[in-house]
Amino acid sequence: MVFNVKPYENKIFELIQASAKELNVPVYIVGGYVRDRFLGRPSTDLDVVCVGDGIELAERVASKLRPSPHVAVYSRFGTAMFKHNDLEIEFVGARKESYSPDSRKPLVKTGTLEDDQNRRDFTINALAVSLNEEDYGTVIDSFNGFNDLNQKIIRTPLEPDKTFADDPLRMMRAIRFATQLEFNIEEKTLQSIAKNKHRISIISKERISSELEKIIVSNYPSRGFKLLFNTGLLHLIFPEMAALQGVEVRNNIGHKDNFYHTLEVLENISRNTDNLWLRWAAILHDIAKPPTKRFDPALGWTFHGHEVLGAAMVPRIFKNLRLPQDHKMKFVQKMVLLHLRPIALTGTDVTDSAVRRLLFDAGEDIDDLMMLCEADITSKNEGKVARFKENYKLLMEKIKEVEEKDSLRNWQPPISGDEIMKVLKIQPSPEVGILKTAVRDAILDGEIPNEYEAAYALMMKKAKEMELIN
Repeated sequence: MVFNVKPYENKIFELIQASAKELNVPVYIVGGYVRDRFLGRPSTDLDVVCVGDGIELAERVASKLRPSPHVAVYSRFGTAMFKHNDLEIEFVGARKESYSPDSRKPLVKTGTLEDDQNRRDFTINALAVSLNEEDYGTVIDSFNGFNDLNQKIIRTPLEPDKTFADDPLRMMRAIRFATQLEFNIEEKTLQSIAKNKHRISIISKERISSELEKIIVSNYPSRGFKLLFNTGLLHLIFPEMAALQGVEVRNNIGHKDNFYHTLEVLENISRNTDNLWLRWAAILHDIAKPPTKRFDPALGWTFHGHEVLGAAMVPRIFKNLRLPQDHKMKFVQKMVLLHLRPIALTGTDVTDSAVRRLLFDAGEDIDDLMMLCEADITSKNEGKVARFKENYKLLMEKIKEVEEKDSLRNWQPPISGDEIMKVLKIQPSPEVGILKTAVRDAILDGEIPNEYEAAYALMMKKAKEMELIN
């Protein structure tokens, strides 16, 4: 089998070949670049393996390019990397690895191409292409990886127990690749993930979250979460989500399985947005249902306050997963807190006041919130879903109408706290907050127009009533 080299690859491949020949070292392209080329997927990461000094080869290739790129050298790992056009090219010497049970950091020794292929995680990533003059473009497929590509199978090149014991992150990578590529994990490999799941404990939270987020931003993220759940990995890396699974029945009354409902919401929203943080909001919107679940003989199962507790849980979950504790986390928290508000407004005649308050609380995130709420409309009863979606459509029209009339997106009351203190000649105090809230509520409730003069008049009236002025 011969690798079809495209014209834009010729120059850099020829430079790598020429440099390797000068150093008298065999050289190959390996891994994801080869895999993705066969799959017709774009790839910007090029991994180059030589049977020799990878750092020396990188520096030799870089010296032939104009302008010559900066070469980042990682002596500890025997690798070097530079960027060229749209490619990020990494060079490494062929090596063999051995692991201790309590670490995924291997002891590395110089090896052959075969040794290097043996250390690869999956057969589809063990494909190599020769850049050597005598067999340029020849594909070296020691583990039948090309057939696994065609059969859409994720399989380890060596015994899966050894592969996952050596580097447990590969269990997450197997599920990530199966999700991204829409492949199946070969049965023996899948069973080995379940068997070795406890080994994930030696992997850093940052590395786990990196793989988890690649699953979340894939086209069909629920595929990955089902694999994580079925292998038991989810219970170890994200127990709050695993706890959503299951249905309890009492007095012949059950509730929906909130795990599979969450996955349905995630799939729904993934059809409309690639926003990672909005997808996180879909994952976490019902995260507090297990601790808030109660059975009422008159009402059945209730989850009162799960949106409030869920919002309170978001910072802890983000911290545990080493996710950012910044505006991204605040956005997810806000979505979780507000996710019931729009749905509640679809069940009754919607007042302008209720819509104003929703617009004020959601601010610039109103469109994202409404997208989340539409994704949250799930039921096996198609008629029920259709009714909810029709009511949702009416609510969207009402929001647009009120927004255009009252200009409330990203709105702040026309009277600020600073102005209240300046006009009334008072210091910061609870009274300032009371007056500011009174103005805001009067506008949101439609008692006064959203105009400075009306707000000022109300402020002065309330100040007199509070005996702050004569």
